[in-house]
Amino acid sequence: MKYQTTTRAASRISADCLIVGVYDRNKLGAAAADVDTASGGWLTMQLRRGDVASALGSATLLPAPEGIKAERVLVVGLGKFGDVSTARFRKATAKAMGVLKDRKLKSLAVGLTVEDVSGAGSYYLARHVSELIEASQYVFDRMKSKRERSRTALASITLLAPSRKDANQAMRGAEHGSAIAEGTGIAKDLGNLPPNVCTPSYLARFAREQAKKRRNLETRVLGETEIRRLKMGTFLSVTGGTQEPAKLIVMQYKGATGQKPVALIGKGITFDAGGISLKPPQAMDEMKYDMCGAASVIATMAVVARLKLPINVVAVVPACENLPSGTATRPGDIVTSMSGQTVEILNTDAEGRLILCDAITYARRFKPDAVIDVATLTGACVIALGHHRTAVMSNDDGLSDALLDAGIHAEDRAWPMPLAEEYAEALKSNFADFANVGGREGGAITAGCFLEKFADGLSWAHLDIAGTAWVSGARKGATGRPVPMLSQYLMNRAGVVPE
Repeated sequence: MKYQTTTRAASRISADCLIVGVYDRNKLGAAAADVDTASGGWLTMQLRRGDVASALGSATLLPAPEGIKAERVLVVGLGKFGDVSTARFRKATAKAMGVLKDRKLKSLAVGLTVEDVSGAGSYYLARHVSELIEASQYVFDRMKSKRERSRTALASITLLAPSRKDANQAMRGAEHGSAIAEGTGIAKDLGNLPPNVCTPSYLARFAREQAKKRRNLETRVLGETEIRRLKMGTFLSVTGGTQEPAKLIVMQYKGATGQKPVALIGKGITFDAGGISLKPPQAMDEMKYDMCGAASVIATMAVVARLKLPINVVAVVPACENLPSGTATRPGDIVTSMSGQTVEILNTDAEGRLILCDAITYARRFKPDAVIDVATLTGACVIALGHHRTAVMSNDDGLSDALLDAGIHAEDRAWPMPLAEEYAEALKSNFADFANVGGREGGAITAGCFLEKFADGLSWAHLDIAGTAWVSGARKGATGRPVPMLSQYLMNRAGVVPE
């Protein structure tokens, strides 16, 4: 998709469709006012007649009147004037793209990017628009015998800007948004693939393909022999019940000299039956999404490589299945982690932390400046935060704040949860250094406390995406979160986002 920006009047732009915004009580947005003037009051008349609604989330597609160069005009409601948040702006933009999804448009002009949105200048408005436009094109049909055609044929997007400086900022925002949208699509694809296709070996091949496609990426894959040589006992305890070989995927991006990397660690359980602690059958098919942490980390590396950020990043992805069999780890078994600490397994369905803890220890060899693990870790997190926000737990308030801020700006929001010794008390074991689970109370937090035991001396944060990585029901599918948040955090560190 090709993006361009312009400071020309909305009425003078040639496109298959022009999107303009209106506010409550029929107040015209900047681009809409220009359309109204150029058409002799046409839009005002449509609003007065009630043929066009102005409420937030409304969208009306009309043939363009005389005086307008675009062929159609899509009028979108933005809500109360002077009180438009980025969330409302995104809602309105998504609604607009929903209306246009079945139209075979080749070119689109977006006048929403000249509106006044709280906390968002031209860069962020253009970025949100480009992300949402490209998200509207997403279709997962790889496993169908007859594939769907692209909903639209969009090739050219023109973003309006109020000044030349704003146009330059908007262009950068569109480029960044397009890269994030591509990364989000990668994470969705990996998550949506069935577990008989997206195995640990498939993830490893995919990561290698990303390195071949993007020359500034390097990928190394370790097999079970090497994993055993590294003494990753907790990781190996999870994969013991399956015939699929485990993989440790290591991706490196080097965009800066003499700089410590950020380490991203993604949970890659490509199917989680719970092991001997077998899950109930209801919705077990959704346990293919237990590798969405891995998918988001791999996808974020693709974003970083595409944008050529001046930063160093390493991704570590422990990938395996968690199945029951005669060789599976049993509740009551004690295993030794790569760090040398011993863990009593009380519940084999608390497996994500067992592969992540060894990955955190492995990541130390890169001397990282910060370590962030991403995992669909606990159902308790869904109970605590629902499906709206990712949980953040960290031993470093600065890192936690940076991730929360990134989530706000990327509209991929998170919420802080505590880590404290009183929670870690629940992990005490009579027979090992600690157990892999505590009680039901505070389950998301005790899982974070478990991982913290392996992050001593590191600037570390844990993202629990169990509630945000996918949606269920009729719209079932991976969301691609938290790729936008992680990308924003790394872009902020790299200093490429305008203030």
